[in-house]
Amino acid sequence: MGNLLLLFIVLPAVELMLLIEVGKRIGTVETIGLIVLTGIVGASMARNQGLRVLSHVQQEVAGGKMPTDSLVDGIMILVASALLVTPGVLTDAFGFLCLAPGFRALVKNEIVRRFEKAVAENRVHVQYTDMSGGAAFGSGVPPGGPIVDVTPDPQVERPDVEDPNRPR
Repeated sequence: MGNLLLLFIVLPAVELMLLIEVGKRIGTVETIGLIVLTGIVGASMARNQGLRVLSHVQQEVAGGKMPTDSLVDGIMILVASALLVTPGVLTDAFGFLCLAPGFRALVKNEIVRRFEKAVAENRVHVQYTDMSGGAAFGSGVPPGGPIVDVTPDPQVERPDVEDPNRPR
């Protein structure tokens, strides 16, 4: 509930406050122009980078590689484009950050670090199987390509996730 409260109440309130302050300092028409300009520039940048990433994904798939990095880039560019067409100072700043390849690399590293930690703590199990459903560990990559199944371990308590079945 805390994250949803932050996302749907606190963030818009802060955005509105910042837009009012910017409007006081530079004027209403200029503030609206700034909102439109960041939307147009951001959408254009997101489109160009998105097309580049799509081309990279196609090349990796054609080369028989799993395009995981490119897919994360694509998701972040999609998030960036949504943030940049949303009026606001903070959303625009974060949207432009998501378009910066260096920032995306930091986020990818953090995602990998958290995933590896979850696997090491047995909170997540990773298994890939061949296309017929047989276990493929130790047998190399199956001819049809791996199927990766990532499932949370139900035995591990997660304090950040509310369990409706847990007694209160």
